[in-house]
Amino acid sequence: MDTDKTIIIGSDHAAYGLKEKIKDLLFTLGFRVEDAGTDSEASVNYVEYGKKVAGAVSKGEYPRGILLCGTGLGMSYVANRFKGVRAALCSDVFSAQMSRQHNDANVLVLGGRIVGDVLAFELVKTWLNTGFEGGRHLDRIQSIDD
Repeated sequence: MDTDKTIIIGSDHAAYGLKEKIKDLLFTLGFRVEDAGTDSEASVNYVEYGKKVAGAVSKGEYPRGILLCGTGLGMSYVANRFKGVRAALCSDVFSAQMSRQHNDANVLVLGGRIVGDVLAFELVKTWLNTGFEGGRHLDRIQSIDD
């Protein structure tokens, strides 16, 4: 697990309920959580919250972030526009593991209307507990950034 136990999280209205449950999980795991919003199920523009989380990770203010929207697609599009952000949309445990192991993903994206609570918790725990292998994978990441 990352030694820096801070994380930023954000969602739109479609995934607000799941975001709140994941925040509780993160607190239980000992994380300091910054909630970038939204704060209700009232309709909002997901882009605003994606920018807040991805921007903070891009600037190095947080080592990792979690984004949620209805499908996860919109948040993925937004987050991956930011320099240095490697956002991974995951809906299975193997993808969550590999996103960290081979791609050093620093933003986990989940679809609140796609994954249920139990799977979401497993995805988050797997993602947080999987380290980056480095080596040839680091070379590949650097070539993306170039």
